[in-house]
Amino acid sequence: MSDSQGRAVTIAAIAAEAGVSLPTVSRVLNGRSDVAPHTRERIEQLLRDHGYRRRGARARERARLIDLVFNDLDSPWAVEIIRGAEDAAHAEGVGTVVSAIHRRASATRAWLENLVARASDGVVLVTSELDPALRSELQELQELQVPAVVIDPAGIPSLDVPTIGATDWAGGVSATDHLAGLGHRRIGFVGGPVPLWSSRARLDGYRAGLGAAGLTVDPELVLEGDFGYASGFARAEQLLRLPDRPTAVFAANDQMALGVYEAARRRGLRVPEDLSVVGFDDLPLAQWSSPPLTTVHQPLAQMGMLAARTVLRLMQGEPVEGPRIELATRLVVRDSTAPPPD
Repeated sequence: MSDSQGRAVTIAAIAAEAGVSLPTVSRVLNGRSDVAPHTRERIEQLLRDHGYRRRGARARERARLIDLVFNDLDSPWAVEIIRGAEDAAHAEGVGTVVSAIHRRASATRAWLENLVARASDGVVLVTSELDPALRSELQELQELQVPAVVIDPAGIPSLDVPTIGATDWAGGVSATDHLAGLGHRRIGFVGGPVPLWSSRARLDGYRAGLGAAGLTVDPELVLEGDFGYASGFARAEQLLRLPDRPTAVFAANDQMALGVYEAARRRGLRVPEDLSVVGFDDLPLAQWSSPPLTTVHQPLAQMGMLAARTVLRLMQGEPVEGPRIELATRLVVRDSTAPPPD
């Protein structure tokens, strides 16, 4: 589909030239009746002028596709979500399309155009950040009558979209309680980005766990990372340089916990003899680290599975359990934690 000069013509370009929204063009392409006659005529004329032919055009009820949309796909966390969602979708004979938008508005827009072109039936968003551009896309999905579910959002979205998460606060409490129960009194915390719902909940759980153990929160022991290995390493270096360094560190995900491992190694500290470490997620790499990592198990595959099943129910017009569903976390104790050194 291109114009007379061979340039690709997108649905967004047609919508802009017609002065209408992308969902309005989609309604015309899908033969829906809820478009004013003069608007329909203008859009159809533009489609003819540009030689636009919709690729893979199918009736919505026969598409049998779910889109899985991530910010990035460079984390084993994303792999676990995909695994669960694909298992649920394939069990119902539904295909999946995986996309990464890389936090760019242009990529988000391109994804939406592709979704309209292939007539996907539902969407699972695993973006963690409901920025203005993405909220706009969610609104357009609603106009297109494409059901969506958000996994682990930055906050409970104001849109009428079901969300799937885990009991992050309880996980933070259990990790901190475990370390305090071993006798640690200086417990550092390396958190994720504060705007994220899960990050704030895990931090609040850490604070609550300290309070339950009769310990006060020392601000110099609480640092913010970005869920990446490098930030775990950098923040742990800060903690371990303190004159009264922590004897334990709770990192808000496994990748940052492994960064803590490396910071300890470079300072000649042993895990857990000199420094206990707890992570969060229980990714497959946790049990194969050296030593095996004590961590909070987050049911990532089950979250992906539940999100896909929720979208499938919405596609059939069936009711869902609620606007927010949280799956339980649990502490998995391995070899990275021990009583503090004398």
